[in-house]
Amino acid sequence: MTAIREIASGLRFPEGPIALPNGDVLLVEIEAGTLTRVKPDGRTEVVATPGGGPNGAAMGPDGKVYLCNNGGFEWLPIKGGGKRPGHQPANYSGGRIERVDLATGQVEVLYTHGPNGPLRGPNDLVFDGHGGFWFTDLGKGRHRDLDRGGVFYARADGSSIQEVIYPMMTPNGIGLSPDGERLYVAETQTGRVWAFEIEAPGVVKKLPFPAPNGGTLLAGMSTFRLFDSLAVDSGGHVCVASLFEAGITVIPPDGGPSHLVPMPDLYTTNICFGGPDLKTAFITLSVSGKLVAMDWPRPGVPLHGLNR
Repeated sequence: MTAIREIASGLRFPEGPIALPNGDVLLVEIEAGTLTRVKPDGRTEVVATPGGGPNGAAMGPDGKVYLCNNGGFEWLPIKGGGKRPGHQPANYSGGRIERVDLATGQVEVLYTHGPNGPLRGPNDLVFDGHGGFWFTDLGKGRHRDLDRGGVFYARADGSSIQEVIYPMMTPNGIGLSPDGERLYVAETQTGRVWAFEIEAPGVVKKLPFPAPNGGTLLAGMSTFRLFDSLAVDSGGHVCVASLFEAGITVIPPDGGPSHLVPMPDLYTTNICFGGPDLKTAFITLSVSGKLVAMDWPRPGVPLHGLNR
């Protein structure tokens, strides 16, 4: 691995990076409530202001950006500088899936509810090759209780949403294997990554008890390393942004021994792949408000919705 390179700073809790073919990176600033474009020279411009808590982002088949909006957080100062997300805020605006027109900045709300009630804290999403997307709903925490989360599948045209996996404990990052036949879901608080075999769009094979959610445990941490968002590289490695023991945890596709690529921010929250050969990893360092990049030994998996 090579040294990290700073692309941009001064961002307000960046997350959800999307590396565009032209070299720009789109990302959200959760604290600011914006979708922001970062140019290769570090200049930034606000594309849209959905408010609430824009979190995961992905390019859809229609060329628009789809957002998981968690409805907002309390923001708590950290000793030494920066802020971290806390509980559900007093001005919580509700969880939702949104669509952003990059040309106009118009924000359209697609989904606020699943089949069993309101979305609480949508967190991350990934498109498949069938015109739909999988997304996690992490839920929201309050001072005395915590939502149980789940995984949903929805159509990009706003016509259908279904609850696929429930319950999960703070499901966060989500991604697909290179062949699109396996779904990966990272849980934050448990420090675990689960794998589910996909049988059809919106349908996964579930294992019986004692599997708590029907998935196969791909990896679990025995130390205080919590998991955030993830991306998958062309070798099938699940690359999970990791909190507190900070960095990118690289998990082989067979669930063998993982290794950590360290990062200088307790809240290393997301990774995506870009560049001409998809061998540049773009990583969000959220408390320090930076987007950084580094060379990666393998290309990332090309994402549906991004024409390269």
